[in-house]
Amino acid sequence: MSDIAFNGLAASGRAPRRLGTIVASLETSHSLTLGITMSQKNWYAIIGSVAGLLGICSVLVEEGSSAKLFSASRLHAQERIKPQPQSSSTAPAKDAVVEAQTSRPAVGTRAELQLSPHDRSDVFAAARAAAISAALQGQAKSGKVLGFDFARDPLNSDRPFQPAEEIMQKETAAKAEVTQSQQRLLASRYDLTPRLDPHVTMSRGKPLCIGPTVKLPDGLTWDALGRMSAAEIRERALFPYRALPHPLQTNGGQVFPQMQVAMFPRLQRFDVDFDLPEAFLPEFPPAIFLQQRPELGDVSRGEVVSINNFHRLFKDLLTPVQLEGLRLLLTPLPQEEFNATDDRKTIDPSLGVACFDCHVNGHTTGQFHLSPDIRPQERRFRLDTTSLRGMFTQQIHGSKRSLRSVEDFTEFEQRTAYFNGDPIRAMKKGFQELPRSAIPHMAQFQNMLDFPPAPKLTVLGRLNPSLATARELEGEKLFHGKAQCAVCHSGPHFLDHQMHDLRLERFLKDEPGDGPIKTFTLRGIKESPPYLKDGRCLTLEDTVEFFNLVLELRLTAQEKQDLAAYMRCL
Repeated sequence: MSDIAFNGLAASGRAPRRLGTIVASLETSHSLTLGITMSQKNWYAIIGSVAGLLGICSVLVEEGSSAKLFSASRLHAQERIKPQPQSSSTAPAKDAVVEAQTSRPAVGTRAELQLSPHDRSDVFAAARAAAISAALQGQAKSGKVLGFDFARDPLNSDRPFQPAEEIMQKETAAKAEVTQSQQRLLASRYDLTPRLDPHVTMSRGKPLCIGPTVKLPDGLTWDALGRMSAAEIRERALFPYRALPHPLQTNGGQVFPQMQVAMFPRLQRFDVDFDLPEAFLPEFPPAIFLQQRPELGDVSRGEVVSINNFHRLFKDLLTPVQLEGLRLLLTPLPQEEFNATDDRKTIDPSLGVACFDCHVNGHTTGQFHLSPDIRPQERRFRLDTTSLRGMFTQQIHGSKRSLRSVEDFTEFEQRTAYFNGDPIRAMKKGFQELPRSAIPHMAQFQNMLDFPPAPKLTVLGRLNPSLATARELEGEKLFHGKAQCAVCHSGPHFLDHQMHDLRLERFLKDEPGDGPIKTFTLRGIKESPPYLKDGRCLTLEDTVEFFNLVLELRLTAQEKQDLAAYMRCL
């Protein structure tokens, strides 16, 4: 809707005058919604008397006894990421999730579509509610709840009754500085200029970045650092792989890379953007390998699997049970930052996110949030999305929770990670109980996801000497010997189904360490950058340098190169 159209309506007296009446212009139709139809897009705003904020709407907000005009912030064109042109082979023309959460204007001249003086009045505002008894005037606070109200006030509001649109306006304005601050931090730690492996790629052809990328102080070499003890590194504050924080720790929550947001704009947040360069992330879309159909290789056909295309892609590859499980994994559910209430971090109300929004194609593209298992907020560590490849061989799930079945993981991931380990907030934002009868379907599909092919490995997970290079074979010896990798990453799937504590606090004065973290498989590891739970190691070379320090291995430069070369074979 143009400013001219809005101003014309205001002059005619048809524009809203009080909180509780929404004027919203849908970007798809560019027309004014005067007869408001209850839908996923506006139900909470109507009932809660809070206008759903778009970049082109204005609302009147009742605060106390006075009304103040809040014009919704117009986001700059560069801040509102639009879908990039996609060929028919890589993306559907429409996103069914967006279609489901987008209402259409009720048009026509029917009497019921016309707003009455009652519709435009302020009687719906909480401040206008009549007390049950005049005697309440003599009671404390006149019988009113004037402090923070969990059900009413957005999480971490600055004050009670703070309008959601004011929070959105404030955090949208601060977003540029949030981004710049995180980029300054990254630039101080890393050389983010991609250096690409000339020979090795991921399954669909994306080149691998090689490292190490971490910057050392002037005059300090990796060899010199590797000869220092943990105590000396700690005392001199020289440990280079410090925890990588969330760009906006206070808000936290799931953040998606720009390449994914460009395809699915419903995943765009107004308060924070993804921070790492695309070159250091997995492929998008990632390949998909099915362990029940290994002869097919990558079954993604170059598409991001979504609710729009899953049936076309998999109806002839999966059983009905597995297909139903995949449908559920692609169905969005309410989440802390993506939901239909005004306590969200998206411009428009949202149905939520799906399991496969983070675990794209059963893999990952580097999405991150905060660990749901820790409190208080500043103690929580950044947690990268892990791949679901090879779930059939894993016996514990979750970096901290040590869940013992895929079914438990499927059920409790929604209950914990989606709402930051807080089921109370889920009741406010849309708790969806997943019936146990449906969860095995989801688990069955997850158990079909296989690792990518590793042609140089034997069936026992060892290098075939006739296919491997001399450097790769030396790396394998180091892996099982001096480098001690196989202590945790053992067997043909390179994991021990245990949890281990690296005790990083030995090297850091101002970081408390992480405690035990589960061992993740190294099969297909070249396709899952960045590394460690929070992505602090951008390349395999960084990971080798990290463990050379933490395990005090004192590997030579050549040994480090050989070890990285070997891991690219897995």
